[in-house]
Amino acid sequence: MKRIVASVSLVAVGASSLQAALLPGMTTESGKPWTASATLRGFYDDNINTIPDSMQVPHRGSAGFQVSPSLQFNFPMEQTTISFGYTYSLKYYENRPIYNTDNYDQTHEFNAALSHAFSERYQLTASDSFVIGQEPDMLRAGNTFTTFQRVSGDNLRNYGSINFSAQLTPKLGTEIGYANTYYSYADNTPITGLAGLLDELDHVVHLDLRYQIQPQTIGVVGYQFRETDYIGNQMIGAYTDSNFNVVPVMSDERNARMNYLYLGLDHNFRPDLTGSVRAGARYTQYYNDPVSQDQASPYAMASLKYTYLPESYLQAGFSYDYSPSSIFNPNTTASDLTLNAQSATVFASINHRITPKLYGSITAQFQNSTFYGGGIDGQSENYYLVGLNLQYRFTPNFSTEVGYNYDDMNSKVSQQPGFDRNRVYVGVTGSY
Repeated sequence: MKRIVASVSLVAVGASSLQAALLPGMTTESGKPWTASATLRGFYDDNINTIPDSMQVPHRGSAGFQVSPSLQFNFPMEQTTISFGYTYSLKYYENRPIYNTDNYDQTHEFNAALSHAFSERYQLTASDSFVIGQEPDMLRAGNTFTTFQRVSGDNLRNYGSINFSAQLTPKLGTEIGYANTYYSYADNTPITGLAGLLDELDHVVHLDLRYQIQPQTIGVVGYQFRETDYIGNQMIGAYTDSNFNVVPVMSDERNARMNYLYLGLDHNFRPDLTGSVRAGARYTQYYNDPVSQDQASPYAMASLKYTYLPESYLQAGFSYDYSPSSIFNPNTTASDLTLNAQSATVFASINHRITPKLYGSITAQFQNSTFYGGGIDGQSENYYLVGLNLQYRFTPNFSTEVGYNYDDMNSKVSQQPGFDRNRVYVGVTGSY
């Protein structure tokens, strides 16, 4: 559950920024090239199945415990740094979650990163993050959720990226990069299963030109191409055509190709305060859609980081972009399909050193998603997340913590009724 606090602060400006945010804890401060740690937590989850509020059944809660060992490696060299690590988690529930065959969940997280400086002017970075899990905050690859509920089974998410940057002149630079995201869900239920709705392969290529307007300000002109292919190869719904024939809809009919143009600024207001903004437009083509539902829409991302005291900082961000939809509701009388959601996300986190050994953090996120196409065109859902955490560090290698996470989702779509969820935990962590 602590990952909720850590992961909602992801700030994605363009295609290249996720690589650092997806690789936490990949450095060591002791001088040795590796760090081993283990966490033991007890928890209580009052809605382990994320049962909607409107259902006439009580929320099913469960106490439990979580064991999570981790091993991280970091090899800094003169021009090259290589990092990689693995985290395992076993979470045992006193009451078995719905669709689970056992009383426990197992999650696996693999991370790797490489950076190489060919010279002062040319640099290459690459990273990969692979997850097998159940919780939505682990399965997302950016700062936007596509599903908000816990999903039983071995669900896969992989995010990889590679970027090359070059300083062409003292003031003009460029960056080109490629990112790939892969999703595979265990739920293969026909029509309603997440495998048919959300199994996907997402490709993103971007090219930025960066110009130093002032010593502390860089202007950006960028282009990005994105293709999202739904690879579930399943029937996800049906509609009735003008001749009253029932026409099935397959996963790949929502495939999309997107072209982005944007302008941006990166600015250092002062050494402890930095900000970035990107704003532009996106044109989306649904090339497998039986009718023309191509779409033009705005695109925006922004981030701010303020280090106001040693080991105390504020991060905040905003994004507005295309996101896949876990709901499909075609118009019943025409080939008008629910193709995606337009998601606006606002998030912020504060990490504060209260005393030399006591640390606290607060994280909040709000997401509004408005659906495009089909019988729910223009309808929306809202998601709220709050995370609180207190950590006391007895020594640099041993700490204890207590935390609380609250989730609330409300929707105007009958297929996706809202729910709320409260989770509390207490635990200890040791590292070497």
